[in-house]
Parts: sequence; structure tokens; C-alpha cells
Amino acid sequence: MQLLLASNNPKKRREFEALLGPLGIELLCPVDVGGLDDVDEDQPDFAGNALKKSRAASSEKRLLALADDSGLEVDALGGAPGVRSARFAGEPSNDERNNDLLLERLGDLPAEKRGARFVCALALTEPRGRALIQVEGHARGRILKERRGKRDFGYDPLFEFCETGHAQSGRSFAELTPEQKAEVSHRGRAVQKFLTQLQELLPSLQASAE
Repeated sequence: MQLLLASNNPKKRREFEALLGPLGIELLCPVDVGGLDDVDEDQPDFAGNALKKSRAASSEKRLLALADDSGLEVDALGGAPGVRSARFAGEPSNDERNNDLLLERLGDLPAEKRGARFVCALALTEPRGRALIQVEGHARGRILKERRGKRDFGYDPLFEFCETGHAQSGRSFAELTPEQKAEVSHRGRAVQKFLTQLQELLPSLQASAE
């Protein structure tokens, strides 16, 4: 069975190949199918953008398609940067400029007023446009006053994970190994929900693909 990942991100491809391969699923990316048309991510939330991208890809290529949308919501900024996380400081997307603008906007707010959460939405659709799976994962923390850690990308150096009961709490996402981060990250949690639902659907999906 084939599944199209509506993303050109090589890191996402490797992550999903490792998860889906043992289930007998061949993961395809845009480069494998002649590319995908651009999609205007104009929905008001992550779930809406993920679903729109998934539907566009599955309709265009007549394949099951998986898409994600993710970003950062900061309490003191009314949920911003939200769906504009990658473009917070304008186009083209630039992690350093985004982080600098976030620090500027929060200024000297104390730690207790710097709450934030990462969100990841995943959507799987079939060629007729029907959504088969829609899930979200969240990770709660706060925005630091300066960058910490050298791993990963985006807002990770400024996001301190603060959920109790986890060894990772009190460290920025950029200070965690990929394995440590995957256990508690928004994407890791969304992927686990997705896999649980996918395994339940797999027999019927495989039957329809034969």
C-alpha cells in the first residue's frame, strides 16, 4: 500500500518511513510523484491547514495522502504566531528572525507570563476527499529569555518544556536528543495518535488497495 506524504521535508520523510515501513506501507513524497501544486495555507487553525493540504495532495495524485501543520502558540500574544509560525517575521521563512521577533514581542515579561504550547495537526485523506484520520498533539512550556541548546530548529532553542512528570521538563527542546524530544513533543504525540488509528484502519485500507 502506498501513502503520499505531502511534504518535501527530508526529516519528516525519514521519521515517517521508519514508522510506516514495518506496517507494510510504501511512503512517497512529492519528488516521487512529479511534485505537488502549491496550496494556500489560509485556514484559521493547524487542523484546517493540515486537512486542506492532505485533500489537495490526495485529489491531485489519486493516492492516500498525509499532511501536517504545526507551530507555536504563545499565551501573552493571544495565540500568535500560530499558523504563521514559519512566517512570523515575514517571507522568506527564517528561524533566527522569527526567534528574534518573538523575544522582542515578549520583552521582559516574567517567566509566569511566558506560557506557550507547540501544536501539531495531522490529517490523512483518500482521493475522494474523505478525511480518514485527524489528530493533534500538544506540548506545554514557556518561552525563555535567551536561546538554549544547539539541536533541532525553529523555536526549539526558546521553548522550555514544562510539563511535570517528565525527565525532559525544565529543558529547551533544543537541549534534548531526538529520542528525548520525540517522547514529549507535539509531533511525537500526534504521530502516536495517528499510528494507533492507522493500525485500526489498516486492514480495510489494504483490502481496498488490492
